[in-house]
Amino acid sequence: PRAFSLSLAGFIEEPERKYCFECATEEQCQEWVEALKRASYEFLRRSLIFYRNEIQKMTGKDPLEQYGISEEARFQLGTHR
Repeated sequence: PRAFSLSLAGFIEEPERKYCFECATEEQCQEWVEALKRASYEFLRRSLIFYRNEIQKMTGKDPLEQYGISEEARFQLGTHR
């Protein structure tokens, strides 16, 4: 209950990396797991989509337009995998 592991795939040098972590308490372990989830690509992607939609509702404008992000890229941000 005080340990967890993290496997990373896709590195050319090492196709499968595994890191093992041990914490002083179970609570500390859960905090680390939650922090890693919040730092994941998918979590950040969903957050971007949510806040983009909220800004668009409030202003009536797509906040990504001002940065010259193409229509195609905006469409990709809006699709859920």
